[in-house]
Amino acid sequence: MDRAANPDRDGDRRLSRRRFLRYTTTAGALAAGSPALTALAGGNAAMAEAAETAATRVPSFKWEEATIAELQAAMEAGTLTSRHLVDAYIQRIRQIDLSGAQLNSVIEINPDARAIADRLDRERRGNGPRGPLHGIPVLVKDNYATDDQMETTAGSLALLGSRAPRDAFVVKGLRDAGAVILGKANLSEWANFRSVQSSSGWSGRAGQCLNPYVLDHNPCGSSSGSGTAVSANLTAAALGTETDGSIVCPSSTNGVVGIKPTLGLTSRSGVVPIAHSQDVTGPMCRTVADAATVLGAMTGVDPRDPATAESQGHSFKDYRQFLDPNGLRGARIGVYREGVFGFTPEGDAVAEAAISELSRLGATIVDPADIPNVNDVFDPEFTVLLFEFKADMAAYLSELSNTSMRTLADLIAFNDAHADQEMRWFGQEIFLLAEETDGLDDPAYKAALQTSKQLMQDGINGVMSRFDLDAIVSLTGSPSWTTDLVNGDHFLTASSTPAAVAGFPNLTVPAGFVSGELPVGINFIGRQWDEPTLIKLAFGFEQGTKARHAPRLLSSLGTRDFVPRDSGVRGGSKTQRAPQVDPKAKPAGRNPIAGSL
Repeated sequence: MDRAANPDRDGDRRLSRRRFLRYTTTAGALAAGSPALTALAGGNAAMAEAAETAATRVPSFKWEEATIAELQAAMEAGTLTSRHLVDAYIQRIRQIDLSGAQLNSVIEINPDARAIADRLDRERRGNGPRGPLHGIPVLVKDNYATDDQMETTAGSLALLGSRAPRDAFVVKGLRDAGAVILGKANLSEWANFRSVQSSSGWSGRAGQCLNPYVLDHNPCGSSSGSGTAVSANLTAAALGTETDGSIVCPSSTNGVVGIKPTLGLTSRSGVVPIAHSQDVTGPMCRTVADAATVLGAMTGVDPRDPATAESQGHSFKDYRQFLDPNGLRGARIGVYREGVFGFTPEGDAVAEAAISELSRLGATIVDPADIPNVNDVFDPEFTVLLFEFKADMAAYLSELSNTSMRTLADLIAFNDAHADQEMRWFGQEIFLLAEETDGLDDPAYKAALQTSKQLMQDGINGVMSRFDLDAIVSLTGSPSWTTDLVNGDHFLTASSTPAAVAGFPNLTVPAGFVSGELPVGINFIGRQWDEPTLIKLAFGFEQGTKARHAPRLLSSLGTRDFVPRDSGVRGGSKTQRAPQVDPKAKPAGRNPIAGSL
């Protein structure tokens, strides 16, 4: 725990706590002034005008698009210190996240960040750097516990003031590696496992996170703030979590790299859970090299997470050794199409061009190489998540102090009592379904778990063996949609479910843009513990295409698919309670939770 004395701490604490109070009491007024949200209510003419002038509002930033290696080299050369870098990122957060474009991706700045950076600078001068993350600022999603002055709430007002007993294991790993925990990132509340009608990136604590490329578009979720912040150069790196899509989807829609690791490669202890059979923690960064650098600091066997015991002999402390600009030469890559392609022509076009690039860069393409039985896994997967959520949430809450929240029933009651703040836009029908489950000894749970795991593990392993593949590639998901707080997310397709259910790795990398501004990614799926291979392949694609460009914070594309009833989107304003969805109902035609958990 970092509590070093810092003469500037009070100033940072004022920034954090005052902003935090604004988010939870009068935040609606802040949102109403956002250029993007004003455009939402102002019609296409206002949006087009805003789009034309948006680029002039983006302040210059010396370290824009700087990689971790470049920042480390500058610190080694003596032209940059960790303290100066932390100050620069905090200033940028103030300019475009807390004001200006109001991206709303950072819930809280760590009031100890400057003190930590000062101490690490002194350590560098005396002993040299600990490693490649020494002095590097990293944001963590607000479901990672930190044993410091910051809150850990999963975006919910229900956990305000609660105290975690220790850092999450991977947060401690980052601190030990010399990283500066810069703050907490906004997210889809409860990692998007509260309602089937939710808007990704919305939390009761902080409101709606925006997409930095086109502000009235959605950042996807649930690691929304992590994707937005790292893409907008508010941090050098960020951490996300995934149950089914919550690292890869926001990485794709925000134009960054996300690694969803093999289940067990990185610990989940100290992370607000959904389901232990699918939850993972992983890095979200602007480049494959940065993501590989951060991943190494997250691995290790954690006695509080039994799944990590299986990683012995399969993990590495430095994944940079697998970075190969010619990594696609001689590789065999299969294309997973069925159930993913054919729903978004614009996204399909980006993926088709990327597949051609894979071939140009030396890979042999096997097309199609579809993963079987994906449609058959949606129901058992959802059953497993409902059962495990109730049990795992109770286990997590049992370790907290300074809170009366101990069970899922307590959280449901809190939301009912604070409906004006928590259920302004959508309800809690998933919570209600989970509350009805009867524990992990229920035969229905055990059967669903066995079915879902077997279908997806056998599916991935089978198609890779049949075609002698090094990896499977697909469209990560549809391009971002216009944020719609009334009806919820409009995403059209996603390829996250097979790897998520199997517990296998999935790495997404920027592949191109729709209309020149909406990012689309492709993802590489592998067998258990195949992270080195996926990093090699993704790095080869990234270096051969250089698809990413920094966001320009456009207010709008000038067209939209929905106009909300008003432009106030943050929590805290009194309004009519959101209509309740039948808790027994499930959306038809697609996995109700794929691509966003």
